[in-house]
Amino acid sequence: MNKRLHFWRIAPLAIFLLFINALTSCTPKNLSEAEEEQIAEPTFMFDIQVDSFEVIQDQVGRNQFLADLLMQYNVSYPTIEHLTRVYRDTFDVRRIRAGNNYFLMLSNDSLRTPRFFIYEISPSEYVVYSLSDSIYAYRGRKPVETRIESAHGQITSSLWNALVNQGYEADLAIKMADIYAWTIDFFGIQKNDRFELIYERKYIDGQAVGIGKVLSARFRHAGKDHYAVYFEQNGQGDYFDLEGQSLRRAFLKAPLKYSRVSSHFSHGRYHPILKYVRPHHGVDYAAPAGTPVYSIGNGVVTRKGFQGGGAGNFLYIKHNATYTTAYMHLQKFAPGIQQGTRVSQGQLIGYVGSTGLSTGPHLDFRFFKNGNPVDPLKVESPPALPVEQKNMAAFKQHADEQKGALLKVIEEADLASNKEQTKGDS
Repeated sequence: MNKRLHFWRIAPLAIFLLFINALTSCTPKNLSEAEEEQIAEPTFMFDIQVDSFEVIQDQVGRNQFLADLLMQYNVSYPTIEHLTRVYRDTFDVRRIRAGNNYFLMLSNDSLRTPRFFIYEISPSEYVVYSLSDSIYAYRGRKPVETRIESAHGQITSSLWNALVNQGYEADLAIKMADIYAWTIDFFGIQKNDRFELIYERKYIDGQAVGIGKVLSARFRHAGKDHYAVYFEQNGQGDYFDLEGQSLRRAFLKAPLKYSRVSSHFSHGRYHPILKYVRPHHGVDYAAPAGTPVYSIGNGVVTRKGFQGGGAGNFLYIKHNATYTTAYMHLQKFAPGIQQGTRVSQGQLIGYVGSTGLSTGPHLDFRFFKNGNPVDPLKVESPPALPVEQKNMAAFKQHADEQKGALLKVIEEADLASNKEQTKGDS
């Protein structure tokens, strides 16, 4: 009697276990793989899940406005007017530019009802217009990925050409010129000078969109190495040499970029117009008319005027009790530049011209020390503040790491150069 009772008690459990075992044995071993194939990852664009939408991508055409873009997809004019008026602070649709990308997300059915309109303000920023029952707009930003990359090159004509001809962004040449503006005269760089640098490059959706900071660089000029290391202290970043001395100086090396010296400082130069020898106490920079001219240092404009038989449009800037600079033959002055105006280093003050006694567009740049003219190309400017002593240990460690990384770039550049030379010899 007890055995029968025990049997009927365990029978349901046994049957249940047999049923589970049967199910398990009938289940394919690769069920998880099959499920993964059936369950696809959702697709997002601008943080909107788009699997159930038809997505149209295009570019804004010339003279196209928001109404032109939306009304072709049957968005009503009152809806467009509401978005334009109510969300003007979110984005002013008058700033829509031809050539920028836009996206339309339509319902994936026969009605193709517009649900979202997205306009790319820039590679990283966009505005979303919701066109569904709830009409609204908001701005968003794409995540920007920063990668550390390197570049190297050898001068054949100019820093600009050395970088751009190898496929690097022109921004790198501008940044390099700014970093070394106080220590290297880029009008005097020589063939076979070379450079290496490590820098940040910005990516959005895997596409390069711009240059960040240059982290470190070496520029070999006339056989001498000039290192630059970016370092932050007291919340501000600057470039220093390997000993912690700032690369900035009290004055820029030149008052304009990307030109050439057409006439040097001289106590006896044959004047091309007057046809006799007289002193030329300045440096002439030949450059296209309209080329921007910058103040080489902080100071105050002490003289501004026009001299028809000589300097043309000219400016004098007093930097301190010792130094004054002059800028002559200007096409015109920058807005706001008047006698008594206080200017800062690198501030736009005028544009290259050919006013006064001049044979062509150029800047006659003059430098005075204690009232006496000196050769601008030979002025030794006092350095800016170095790395503070309390930060020196951290800087030294950082500088050593950056120098080590640059040496690897130099080694890779040398190997690539040797391979090209071997290939050419064969």
